[in-house]
Amino acid sequence: MDYPLASSDYPLLSAFMTMLYFFLWIMWFVLLFRVIGDIFRDDRMNGWGKAGWTLFVCVLPFLGVFVYLIARGRGMGERDRRQMQQQEQAFRSYVREAASETPAPERTSADELAKLAGLHDHGDITDTEYAQAKAKILASH
Repeated sequence: MDYPLASSDYPLLSAFMTMLYFFLWIMWFVLLFRVIGDIFRDDRMNGWGKAGWTLFVCVLPFLGVFVYLIARGRGMGERDRRQMQQQEQAFRSYVREAASETPAPERTSADELAKLAGLHDHGDITDTEYAQAKAKILASH
């Protein structure tokens, strides 16, 4: 049986080169989308600036991306950090808001006595400490 694409027809080095080209192609698209995303994320750039950079990056992609990285590369990290901080603040405020809406379960004397008994059974507190704490719980409720 004769196979059309045998291992001798496609040497190992050619396979590695094909994988290298494929990964470089993927990295190029990631870089291109990151630059385009940064163009639209920048709040300080006006609409004409965004349109100009987008046109430059789309018409001459290699030159446009490299010029953008040289001219505005430092600000990309600052904009990413600022956006991450805003997202973290929004998440923290959401968690605080959600936590304040759910009431905390009230501890009853039975819960406190059960916890106290667990500490006593485990040997964390002595008999006299257990008796004093039990009397305090029963007196407060």
